[in-house]
Amino acid sequence: MNLFRKKSVSSSSPSSLKQVLGAFDLTMLGIGAIIGTGIFVLTGVAAADYAGPALILSFIIAGLACTFAALCYSEFASMIPEAGSAYTYSYVAFGEVIAWILGWDMVLEYGLASSAVASGWSGYFQSLLHGFGLNLPTALTSAFDPSKHTFIDLPAVIIVLLVTFILTRGVRESAKLNTIMVIVKLAVVALFIVVGVWYVQPHNWTPFMPMGFHGVTAGAAVVVFAYFGFDAVSTAAEEVKNPQRNLPIGIISALTICTILYIVVSLILTGIVPFDQLGVKDPVAFALAFIHQDWAAGFISLGAIIGITTVLIVMMFGQTRLFYAISKDGLLPGKLSKVNKKTAVPVTSTWVTGGLVALFAGLIPLNKLAELTNIGTLFAFSAVSLGILVLRKTRPDLKRGFKTPWVPVVPVLAVVFCVYLMLQLSAFTWKGFLVWLVIGLVIYVTYGYKNSKLNQSNSTEAPQIKMYK
Repeated sequence: MNLFRKKSVSSSSPSSLKQVLGAFDLTMLGIGAIIGTGIFVLTGVAAADYAGPALILSFIIAGLACTFAALCYSEFASMIPEAGSAYTYSYVAFGEVIAWILGWDMVLEYGLASSAVASGWSGYFQSLLHGFGLNLPTALTSAFDPSKHTFIDLPAVIIVLLVTFILTRGVRESAKLNTIMVIVKLAVVALFIVVGVWYVQPHNWTPFMPMGFHGVTAGAAVVVFAYFGFDAVSTAAEEVKNPQRNLPIGIISALTICTILYIVVSLILTGIVPFDQLGVKDPVAFALAFIHQDWAAGFISLGAIIGITTVLIVMMFGQTRLFYAISKDGLLPGKLSKVNKKTAVPVTSTWVTGGLVALFAGLIPLNKLAELTNIGTLFAFSAVSLGILVLRKTRPDLKRGFKTPWVPVVPVLAVVFCVYLMLQLSAFTWKGFLVWLVIGLVIYVTYGYKNSKLNQSNSTEAPQIKMYK
């Protein structure tokens, strides 16, 4: 059994896409993808359950890990501008079985990330309804938890199905629209900062590190979710003017701006409300309501709903294209890569994605969703970073539109940071992750291996992937 058969990369064809994106476009793209559930939801969960006021340190640690990994993603994206992200990259660097493991891991990542985003959306939607004096029955307000008399998060299920329908009609994004959405998100965050800073009580920052440094690192393992989305910058490599200069500027600028905003927001959040009261689904709006600024809380909820909706669309879009890429290689049923001729959308994979995300969002608590998402994503980050070291050694001849700086230092640091954060996650998360990987290996052995396009061609080389020049 040749489990490590690889796809090859061709450098013979130039890109057919227009190189139109500059550093500003990439920065806006990154901020648009990053700011969402992380800042509006997980800040409260991480402060209440893990880091306390030291949440700012958690954001710094998580931001460093993602910066190192993002630089590695950029090099791959400049070589292989194909659907599939880490799955496709690892198919070239490591071979089929590792690519499948990464792809299956990313199904968990995108699926649960979408579910977590939907859960956060639900929290702010219910907060907005409450502002108008409307409340849903308790049983329909959150994930299954009989002790709290909740059975399903109905708003989360509804928004997922609505987004799924939108995606089946076709999705077209533009830099202009993205910039408008980013401005809305930044305006909402700025509103919280301007209003909330006057109500900070410094005594709420004591004790600063209530759970010790372990709480800080455990918090970092949770809030790393807040940075996911930067790969939207790296995957734009084929359409970037002067990628050697603009890609690192876009990635680092987006991550820097978001890190600063996360630090400021978490400082104000924990300064307004005692950290042990922040374990809610809408902590930013909750903090403003806590200081009786209900008018601002309403704006925050509305802005968060708009911002989180766009993130949900991008996350679910990524999941559908991942199913499409894996199916196209024969490792999943062919129906998932069948594209509707009218809308140019893989409709089956879109509805499969919507059904799974709705199920998870409706029934699994937010904190479990976030942790399982994080372990899957950190695993993918580590694999991609290792892939840079492998291809620098085995394929130094490949044309690279962008090169990760300071190799091997940056990839090694990315792996060290990501693995360290993975080790901070709970035993439940590790068990769930390992069970998921075992299920994936069973599917590969019983279906994927024999149906692989590489296996059918009786070759260790796949049809070539065109490389960006």
